[in-house]
Amino acid sequence: MRRRNWIARVARPGLRGTPNGLKARGSTRARAAAVVEFAVVLPLLLTILFGIIEYGWVFMVRQTLQSAAREGARLAVLQTSVTPYTEVITRVNQVMGPTGLTGYAIAMTHATIADPVETVTITIPYDDVSLMGGFFGTHEYDLGGTCSMRKEGMGS
Repeated sequence: MRRRNWIARVARPGLRGTPNGLKARGSTRARAAAVVEFAVVLPLLLTILFGIIEYGWVFMVRQTLQSAAREGARLAVLQTSVTPYTEVITRVNQVMGPTGLTGYAIAMTHATIADPVETVTITIPYDDVSLMGGFFGTHEYDLGGTCSMRKEGMGS
């Protein structure tokens, strides 16, 4: 009987959720220290998180620029197309549409007998792409994609 009372006293839940009912020493200090440590570390963690998001977005835009240039060059080299360069611009706009970006420039180098290569280059300023604005610094360069293909039926 005596043992049962001792177990009941020790096993009952305490006021602060401790199993034996004793208040933990320094719990207020520990929580305050955790809050201060979190306040110090949070800006670093957010900077890393937003840097990862920015990198992923820029990587996706570069891949889309490259894909759009490839699709444009593929249409430019076809002999069956009636208005190849209008179709190139239309196709590039279709590929770039889902990104929501509009400030890109399309440059084309047309094939000749001497050089039967069609080249499509698409560029956009980095500052127009950046999600974070100037948080990671301003960048004075362009992102771009280029594709060159040999025109069908040209040359030898």
